[in-house]
Amino acid sequence: MVPPATSSLLPRTEAVIRQGIADGWHLGAQAYVSRHGVEIARLALGDRRAGEPMTQDTLLLWLSAGKPLTAIAIAQQVDANTLQLDDPVARHIPEFGTGGKDAITLRHLLTHTGAFSAAESLPEQAGWAETIAAIAGVPADPDVRPGSTAAYQPQASWYLLAEIVQRITQRPFSDHLREAVLEPLGMLDSWIGMPADRYLTYGPRIGTTHSTFPGPPTPHPAWDSLERCCACRPGGNARGPLAELGRFYEALLAGGRGILRQDTLREFTRRHRVGLYDHTFRHVIDRGLGFILNSRHQGPATVPYGYGDHAGPETFGHSGSQSSCAFADPEAGLVVAWMCNGLVGEVRHQRRQHAINTAIYEDLGLAAAP
Repeated sequence: MVPPATSSLLPRTEAVIRQGIADGWHLGAQAYVSRHGVEIARLALGDRRAGEPMTQDTLLLWLSAGKPLTAIAIAQQVDANTLQLDDPVARHIPEFGTGGKDAITLRHLLTHTGAFSAAESLPEQAGWAETIAAIAGVPADPDVRPGSTAAYQPQASWYLLAEIVQRITQRPFSDHLREAVLEPLGMLDSWIGMPADRYLTYGPRIGTTHSTFPGPPTPHPAWDSLERCCACRPGGNARGPLAELGRFYEALLAGGRGILRQDTLREFTRRHRVGLYDHTFRHVIDRGLGFILNSRHQGPATVPYGYGDHAGPETFGHSGSQSSCAFADPEAGLVVAWMCNGLVGEVRHQRRQHAINTAIYEDLGLAAAP
């Protein structure tokens, strides 16, 4: 039984989302907020597609906001002593060690400092094995030492991380993630690659992702299809109700809650990459291992995919391209997860993300409204 929405507790936040609907930036949104493990609000506003109201159990595409799931799957292998963060990737995927990439480590993958940028311009491959082979075959960036420069990689490094877990466990990554992370946390409607029969059973509960700039809202032609929902794309096609993504961060704030040792969790959520200019985002952004850390001190008015005006300095999380955001603020005991189903362009989305995250703190009395 899905609990009723408690939107009146987040009036500023709801106003920002509803203004975006009125302006054509998105058709609808979900948002989940909790403090100290206690749910405060679970919003379902607008439409999941034209003419169908958004519901709290609609499965929405998280895009890159799902990347920390793979990071935690790696952290579990560190816990089990089957991996070390400074292992060369080629120790686990030998074919990757060609083209000058033998010095690239797991730590480099998790901090986006591996310097093999050609992998991000590869055409989409037919299957998992073909994808891994194509990524392994690209050369390292010439005259660049791994760890010395930063460039966010949306896909390639995450395929490699998932492949390492897959080779260790001898199981498809999507199956392993379900049993090792999602099911233990009660994230039963969350997936990175769902079975076809589940897709068909969900039916209209599968939400639609729209492009809303330029022009009117247009459903993405592939992202919410059976083929894409059933594919395992660890860097970009996690999906589920946003409340379940919130549950993931609640477990992390609780010290790992049975899925990870607390000291390993601290290692993954502390600052590893500090002060490096990210050549993808064209801004300095600090990172943990698979997490974006609060980088407001690197430019409060300019940092992309930030956590608003009021998040604490130790806030960690990840956002999805022009659409979603999820994070935990240990100082405030706060967990936030939301997704707007319209990709509205980077400039408009950065305004939207900043406004939503700022409004949540002000609604909760954690900061004064201007």
